[in-house]
Amino acid sequence: MTTASTSPYKLASARDLFALTKPRVMSLVIFTAICGLMAAPGSIHPIIGFTAILAISLGAGASAALNQWYEHDIDAVMKRTAGRPLPAGRMDRETALHFGVGLSVFSVLLMGVAVNWLSAAILAFSIFFYAVIYTIWLKRSTPQNIVIGGAAGAFPPVIGWAAVTGDVTLMPVLLFAIIFFWTPPHFWALALFVNSDYSKAGIPMMPVVAGRKSTRRQIAGYSLILTACAVAPFAMGMTGAVYGVTAIVLSLAFTLLSFRVGVSRTENPGAMQAEKHLFKFSIVYLFALFAALVADRMIFA
Repeated sequence: MTTASTSPYKLASARDLFALTKPRVMSLVIFTAICGLMAAPGSIHPIIGFTAILAISLGAGASAALNQWYEHDIDAVMKRTAGRPLPAGRMDRETALHFGVGLSVFSVLLMGVAVNWLSAAILAFSIFFYAVIYTIWLKRSTPQNIVIGGAAGAFPPVIGWAAVTGDVTLMPVLLFAIIFFWTPPHFWALALFVNSDYSKAGIPMMPVVAGRKSTRRQIAGYSLILTACAVAPFAMGMTGAVYGVTAIVLSLAFTLLSFRVGVSRTENPGAMQAEKHLFKFSIVYLFALFAALVADRMIFA
């Protein structure tokens, strides 16, 4: 019989359980959810609003834990993920699975009981989409993994909106579209200069399957669709000038950086400055765009 002293794993630490939630990724999820909540028409009690964001955060963390449970073998061979709790041997897979499932159920029930069941249903579907459709089905089977899988990260502002209004209208759909079309350029820019990691792990990311030239062209193309989605709320009269000017300026900069990537012929990952600049700016872009949406709502409400 295996005892605690002979088990190859130690009891999972709080730090490792927290690491399972991918806190750096979660920060963007939380931020866009808060922006969706604050940009929604109407009002929500601060305690209920806090509970909604907590539930979304827990749901995002649950998705990340289930992702790492399933991808422990991939993480072990990729340099940037080898230090995670499972591949580093600091936690067993069963613990990660139980943690992810338990957190999923709790987050959805918390949202449903404390806020409303529409937002809870969208949260449940977002967890399912990331953990099953993206992680288990798409990621290892198609170079469109990021394109379709981008929907998983696009749900938070919709959930935040639904938490306030109890419905989903055109505006949250546009917020969803912004993140959805932002995701491929963001991740493919990263994939271009960590291509060897994905190749070694056998993940069919676009640069691995279609090559760098095709990926760069697609990044430029997606930037144009993203620009149209970002400017649409202002063009359709749903926001004021604060958001409109910010969206136009930021999207122009994003497009210019994307076209720099599109015409680049650099093959050495260490010299891919255009790709690195786009990846870093893409994070600033999304934070600034959603912050402008909230500022616009506060000014023109």
